[in-house]
Amino acid sequence: MNRLVRTTSLKLLDLLVLSLTFWIAVLLRFDGLPSLEFIKRLTFFWPYVICLQYAGLMLFKVPRFSWRYVGLREVVRILGGLAIGTALLLLLRYGVPFLPIKSGYLSYVQMPTGVLLIDLAVAFLGITGVRALRRLWGERHERELHRPERPELCVPTLLVGAGQAGVMVAKELRARADLGVAPVGFLDDDPNKLGTSINGIEVLGRLADLEEVCARLGVRQVLITIATAPGNVVRSISEASERAGVRLKIIPGLSEIVLDKVSVTHIRDVTIEDLLRRAPVALDEALVHAELKGATVLVTGAGGSIGSELCRQICLAGAERLILVEQAENALFEIHRGLLARFPEVALWPCIADVCDARRIEAIFARFEPDHVFHAAAHKHVPMMELNPCEAVKNNVFGTKTVADAARRHRVRRFVMISTDKAVNPTSVMGATKRVAELYVQALSAVSETRFVAVRFGNVLGSAGSVLPLFKAQIAAGGPVTVTHPEMRRYFMTIPEASQLVLQAGAMGEGSEIFVLDMGEPVFVKDLARDLICLSGLMPDRDIQIVFTGLRPGEKLFEELSLASENATRTRHPKIFIGRLDPRPLADVERALDELLPIAFSAEEPTPERMRAALGEIVPEYMPVVPGEAAPASDSPKVEVESMIRAVG
Repeated sequence: MNRLVRTTSLKLLDLLVLSLTFWIAVLLRFDGLPSLEFIKRLTFFWPYVICLQYAGLMLFKVPRFSWRYVGLREVVRILGGLAIGTALLLLLRYGVPFLPIKSGYLSYVQMPTGVLLIDLAVAFLGITGVRALRRLWGERHERELHRPERPELCVPTLLVGAGQAGVMVAKELRARADLGVAPVGFLDDDPNKLGTSINGIEVLGRLADLEEVCARLGVRQVLITIATAPGNVVRSISEASERAGVRLKIIPGLSEIVLDKVSVTHIRDVTIEDLLRRAPVALDEALVHAELKGATVLVTGAGGSIGSELCRQICLAGAERLILVEQAENALFEIHRGLLARFPEVALWPCIADVCDARRIEAIFARFEPDHVFHAAAHKHVPMMELNPCEAVKNNVFGTKTVADAARRHRVRRFVMISTDKAVNPTSVMGATKRVAELYVQALSAVSETRFVAVRFGNVLGSAGSVLPLFKAQIAAGGPVTVTHPEMRRYFMTIPEASQLVLQAGAMGEGSEIFVLDMGEPVFVKDLARDLICLSGLMPDRDIQIVFTGLRPGEKLFEELSLASENATRTRHPKIFIGRLDPRPLADVERALDELLPIAFSAEEPTPERMRAALGEIVPEYMPVVPGEAAPASDSPKVEVESMIRAVG
């Protein structure tokens, strides 16, 4: 009942405004009251004006707009509705003399054009004005509700980036004083914005002026309000903020906003991922969704860093059923619980299984008959696999073979294996086992209906056991932060970025390809350590020491990607390259694996040297690193063509 009364009241108020503006237009047109005869004509014409104007507003759905949140879009619709009504009135004004029917009443609709045009302008101001007053009153009321108890404690904050995201943040900050942030101005490199005011906040200068503005205005905090800020921009702002002695915050990246993880006004500390941020990955959603929508998808290693994010992306793509295969019970429990809460419409089946258990894997495939398989299960830690080479071979080689063979028997449409850049000219057991797995799925694809592909990328920031959690733990313990070598460089990707590109490559694969993801420029690991120390509010070499410990077994100074080789060709996706050489005959690969099998599963643990020698028979480019010595590598992170021809399959 209250809603009906409120709606009716608002409609009556609109009609009252239209009535008042009509008579105001008359007074303006005639500089006062017209003649009595003309007033009689206007009184007759008045209801028609109101009805036609309100009909135009209804046509543009203006009465349905919320007055509290009226904006530019609603204002344009108001103008359109009133213009339609006025156009009809003008049509009557000039069309009546040409009608064959003559009547005294028709003369009443021949109103002066000036009255109609003035009425259009005044009615627009009236209808828009009452809504603007309602919005201003609402925003003032909201500010009063959120007024901080101690305004002097609000942090003077400089906003960097006066684009669309910056405007949204500024609007929210002005409406929510209780957030404790007092914006003092914008910085933006767009010369057209300099000196302008956005939501009452002035654009004070360029990004290069950050230190000077902070000192002049007593700024205590800088907030990056650019949702798509590249890593080099974030890094330069971070360094300038550090020199100015102010804290640095940032709004989320575009990927977080698109995935509905946070809103654009969610303010957080700058992270190492922000400093390494590249242009957002442009996912071909139509292609990925066409492949996965309504499909049954199986993911091995579903509880791992990449596997769990793949599961989320697959659910977002519209899969009907998702089979979660994971050996670790706790990891499986966590990803299953998270997916249940977020994607109740997807049928989820958690399966505890070891990929080396052929019977269990066969039973899972027979029960669920998946359409797509993403094989993310693997042992990935280089030094650990150097100490346990047999386990690396069992899991990475024969675990992959078990899942791939099941996929072939059950005619899975696509099988995507997650590989690594360490498989290129491998120097570690882990890299060599991944290269053997690539060779097997490539050979299998040549004789199978299933499209087998591999996707190769480098280090993933924040994944379990990666360098980032290690550095954070060392910083929390007071240091030192250990880096193996001052020249150590690595390619880095975020977990969502890597997962999205895996899905994209999988949807593009026709079989036998090895996809290589463009990971940008390599990063010095020592720089990563220094950035992380700074982001923790500490100073490198003063508060936290960086210690170089020497290369570990299996490591090389920089990993190799096949992007510089003519053998790796660009696909239609700018961040995905493809390498394709004739696969080895399946019989040859199977024969090599038959020789490797008894060594890996021997009752007596073979020596690491024997296992490395066996891997070298299958992967001739495998060059094990002697502990304490640097791995052979090119003079630069870009790899020579000859090594790429050997490495890209």
